[in-house]
Amino acid sequence: MEDLDKEQINMMVGTILGMLGHQVTDESLQEIINEVDVDGSGELEFEEFVTLASRFMVEEDAEAMQQELKEAFRLYDKEGNGYITTTVLREILRELDDKISAEELDMMIEEIDSDGSGTVDFDEFMEVMTGGDD
Repeated sequence: MEDLDKEQINMMVGTILGMLGHQVTDESLQEIINEVDVDGSGELEFEEFVTLASRFMVEEDAEAMQQELKEAFRLYDKEGNGYITTTVLREILRELDDKISAEELDMMIEEIDSDGSGTVDFDEFMEVMTGGDD
């Protein structure tokens, strides 16, 4: 991309992001490019482009994962109550890791179900399955 001017780079990057399903304004695009243009050359080297593209790919992957987890949650929430029981969650966690001990499961369930209700809603389920609280 070394022989391209700033406008051409912006156009190319904008087109590629558009193909990935992300429409950005010219102003936003320039901000994004400036962020990843680590050496301040005004040009996007391949590594810088990979950094830029990966930001958008990760976001897409996170959305896809959330959608898959929603579907999985619905399968276990057979009555559509908006929650699953900690017993069901225990079975899911055991299926994911058959080497997990009963004590580890108890600690995880206790942490997740801090109010002792015996149920887990989708947000709590999401947190468990992604290992974070995004």
